Amino acid sequence: MPPTLAPVRSTATTDYYQLTMQSAPAQIIPGFATTIFGYNGIHPGPTVYARRGRIVVVRQINALPDVHPTLGYRCTTSVHLHGNASLPQYDGWAEDLTPPGFFKDYVYPNEQPGRTMWYHDHAVDHTAENVYMGLAGFYITNEGPNLPLPKGRFDIPLMIKDVLFTPDRQLLFDAGEEDKGLMGDVILVNGKPWPVLKVERRKYLFRILNASASRAYRLALSTGDPFTFVQTDGGLMPVPQSAAEFRIGAAERYGVVIDFARYPIGQQVVLRNLDLKNNENFATTKQVMRFDVTAEATSLSNNTVPPVLTPGNSAGDPMLLQPSQAVRTRDWQFKRRREAWSINGEFWDSGRIDADPALGAVEIWRFQNTSGGWFHPIHTHLVDFKILDRNGRPPAAYELGAKDTTYVGEDETLRVIARFTPHRGRYMMHCHNLVHEDTHMMTNFEVGKGGPSPTSVPPTQLPAPPL
Repeated sequence: MPPTLAPVRSTATTDYYQLTMQSAPAQIIPGFATTIFGYNGIHPGPTVYARRGRIVVVRQINALPDVHPTLGYRCTTSVHLHGNASLPQYDGWAEDLTPPGFFKDYVYPNEQPGRTMWYHDHAVDHTAENVYMGLAGFYITNEGPNLPLPKGRFDIPLMIKDVLFTPDRQLLFDAGEEDKGLMGDVILVNGKPWPVLKVERRKYLFRILNASASRAYRLALSTGDPFTFVQTDGGLMPVPQSAAEFRIGAAERYGVVIDFARYPIGQQVVLRNLDLKNNENFATTKQVMRFDVTAEATSLSNNTVPPVLTPGNSAGDPMLLQPSQAVRTRDWQFKRRREAWSINGEFWDSGRIDADPALGAVEIWRFQNTSGGWFHPIHTHLVDFKILDRNGRPPAAYELGAKDTTYVGEDETLRVIARFTPHRGRYMMHCHNLVHEDTHMMTNFEVGKGGPSPTSVPPTQLPAPPL
């Protein structure tokens, strides 16, 4: 389990945290020291557990080396709290860069429904390398209603990613063909290769995040039993859903409940990774981790999945939106141009606005991946959306909740609907295959007029005053 980050101090309204991005040795392969980039020198970074309605300020200090020791780029950073409706100047705009020896204080209002988020690097041109090296951590806000879902030590975040190693057990960044991206042959969960978790005979909630640079997963249990889905990117689903397998692209999050009470003590249950088109599969990537049932339940409190998770839905929930509310439909085509992946035939240009929804407007965005060849996990900053359909058919059962990232498979067309709120300003949409992102498969849109510039709060040179 990643450690929990404690506030540096708290006031009546605000909790203050501090994180330092730094190079450090980590024991990933037993007996070897692997150099990583980590928040506070660890991967995953410490988990922030924030309370809805309380402001959080996170000081992010860039103490990385000036130049990457093997790849040679300058180690600038930009921290994105993925899934948060941040103001533009705190959203991790790709060109809002903090160089080594500087820091920036990020302000988060935490006004959205509770959810599983993650903070990660978003620096232009080098997001893939920085995240791959370890700059990622969980940020979790409480779901609000006192539901009897598993809590405490039975509520476990799982950050899944794949990596490659050199013969001396250092991380190897090899993007290979840019069509594909980076595909590793070692699966890490919370920074450890193919770990084993000892579990009791009761229900557990797992917050599963795909933090891979490029790989998607098709997850299933070795027993064939179904997962019970209770959360998507945007928090609790309206009602639980069930599926025996699910597809999860880079940056997507799903909260699943597994009931180990159905297994006897001594049972081993493997979280498997099934084949998926255009992944590079290895013998070692067919399993992710293992659960060993080792004891009877020591507690049966919070051991229920209620039939309704969000009674009546909350105000502003995108799951309540209907196509009739949309004031327009925009088309986004993901296709090849100049040997790279583009959005509507264009590449990243921070000065170009490609969509201008009014503040509060409801729009349908059509994601079209009709040129074939690859899949794209598409992420919209600021807003949660509802998937209306996929190739004219209803979305998968596990997608029936608010999303901010969606898998757009080969030759697929999706329609999603969102209300563009709560802030004015410029935000990004991009492919979360980070190799595609770094080859500028990004665009930006502006909500309303007169919002703050994404670069209006520049970083400050160290030393930093006390928070």
